[in-house]
Amino acid sequence: MTLAKAVVTGSIYRAPETRFTQNNVPVSSFVLNIGEKEEMLLRIISKRTALNDIVSALAKDDKVLVEGRLQITTVKSESGNERRIFEIDANTIEPISAISTSGAASSNSSASNDEIVKFPKEEDLADELIGEDEIPF
Repeated sequence: MTLAKAVVTGSIYRAPETRFTQNNVPVSSFVLNIGEKEEMLLRIISKRTALNDIVSALAKDDKVLVEGRLQITTVKSESGNERRIFEIDANTIEPISAISTSGAASSNSSASNDEIVKFPKEEDLADELIGEDEIPF
């Protein structure tokens, strides 16, 4: 059953593996840990050939961002108990690389944190706001 669109980040808990259908379409899967303090495991499935190169380059403990459809599958164990498995049918998988302090900091060494992000003050926005009499409904 498909629930909703999901975007998650986490580290790869179990290395990706790729299997092929009878029509030679690659289906890749791996387990992603989305929990920070405790394990929260989520199965990621990719049925798209375009993602095959990205998935094959991933390894255990790599950090990734995954976007896709959240699905719940119910499986019966050997003892007869039903178990729910949460999985994402991935549309996009993006590796998240660690920010290198040598490359980024050296090119922007003259920029301070105040220069990177500046939010306009509320009084500066007053002229841009739409008056109540201009709203068409």
